[in-house]
Amino acid sequence: MRKSKKIIAWLFGLIVAGYIAVAIRVATHDNVAPPYESPRASLSTIAIFGASGTAGDGILKAALANPGIETIHVVTRRETARIAEGVASGKVEMTIHMDYLDYTAIHEQIAGVDAVFWAIGLSSLGVEEDRYRLIHVDFPRRFVEEWTGVSTKPAISFHYISSSDISEDSRAMWARVKVEAENTLFEFAEGTRLRVIAYRPDYIGPTREEAHLGQKILYGFFKPLGVALKAEQIGQAMMETTSRSDEFVNGDKLGTFGIIRYSGAYQER
Repeated sequence: MRKSKKIIAWLFGLIVAGYIAVAIRVATHDNVAPPYESPRASLSTIAIFGASGTAGDGILKAALANPGIETIHVVTRRETARIAEGVASGKVEMTIHMDYLDYTAIHEQIAGVDAVFWAIGLSSLGVEEDRYRLIHVDFPRRFVEEWTGVSTKPAISFHYISSSDISEDSRAMWARVKVEAENTLFEFAEGTRLRVIAYRPDYIGPTREEAHLGQKILYGFFKPLGVALKAEQIGQAMMETTSRSDEFVNGDKLGTFGIIRYSGAYQER
């Protein structure tokens, strides 16, 4: 029994030491984005899809705080407190939309947007592959097809929340589908005025207003390891990469470190 306790204590100490070593490496890592000297792309009008979810709520929070954005078109199946707040401020125009394979009803809303921030998604737990692919591949693919057909802007960008640790040969269905989604969108935009940028975060911490105790604990544990970020940081990174039109091209991908880097650049200017 005493020997077992010593082994457990030794293993625990090893885990703690490893955690501290990784945390130190992350804390001392240079994660500052390069300065951007070129003229910035327009970001006066945007659209957010999925604003009722964890990531989308953070994106909307960041967009509401951006004084350069004049109009936010929120396309959603339901209203939230944050969306209602944005509508009351006059900055958000909410459209209830139910069919994400047909966007005919919202052509007027999306025709004039500079960028679309796409946060529609669901957990793969208990979900059949066909349904998961429908939501993560077919929904955004159909949208960009219609958007590029009605857009009045000379240059537009589509920002897609994907996931970390994904590959085409993964055993996990969701990982294969997310790669398929990225590739489908990149291939569609190739050679057009559309840029598609994928975001591959690890753990996404909800906004302060939405987070419960368990989520706060998880975020606090993972953040020092460099595998957690706040939902609004994704929105800040999206706005920064949108404006850096010469730096980011179709097919670019940002992991957690990249998202944090450009979120920081956004906050600094």
